[in-house]
Amino acid sequence: MASTYSSDLKLELMATGENAGTWGTKTNANLNLVQQAVAGYQAIDVASGDVTLAMTDATISNARNATLKFTGTLAGNRVVTVPDSIEKVYNIVDGTNHANYTLTIKTASGTGVLLCEGNNYVVFSDGTNVVKLTEERIWRTITAAETAQSGANFFVDTNGGAVTVTLPASPAVGDIVNFVDSRYTFDSNALTVGRNSSKIANTSADLVVNTEGAAFGLVYSGSDVGWTYTEK
Repeated sequence: MASTYSSDLKLELMATGENAGTWGTKTNANLNLVQQAVAGYQAIDVASGDVTLAMTDATISNARNATLKFTGTLAGNRVVTVPDSIEKVYNIVDGTNHANYTLTIKTASGTGVLLCEGNNYVVFSDGTNVVKLTEERIWRTITAAETAQSGANFFVDTNGGAVTVTLPASPAVGDIVNFVDSRYTFDSNALTVGRNSSKIANTSADLVVNTEGAAFGLVYSGSDVGWTYTEK
């Protein structure tokens, strides 16, 4: 009876009586695969195109790593695809510059998770979809117009001129974006929050913030009210 392979990590499952004289070599190969699944790290450039990760039988594979860091400046909306039919937890570092594009991690058949530039995640694949478990939201300083992703924390520096931040398109209930006037200059150079077709605080208009030192969050509560304040 020939070897078979485990469903998730694709370890070689050796049959009794097979592979005489090579059990040590094959066992060590399996241990290296387990090590990759527990402690493996790989940086993957996603700037120029979508990336499909592989999980190959008994072979070091990028989809087996414990931690994946995505890098590069996106030149379009990008998708990282993990294989269907495997169950696995991933640590994800979004080290890209989104350049106003989106980055999604998903299975081939699922909808997946939209990532936010600069944030860190723990996600899992249940074999049919990728689901977000936790998100570490990192504060970033911006000085120019940007389209936000859910989970963005912005130090907005308007010292050199007014800044417009456009809210995510097609937001989901619970999406959140936070803003801080990092240079206390909103009174001279305002922040404009573009509503991107959703309401803000039950109003169909962009939000102009010209209060010095303003710090506030917006959470999407649904289409009736749209984005509403977490605090003012």
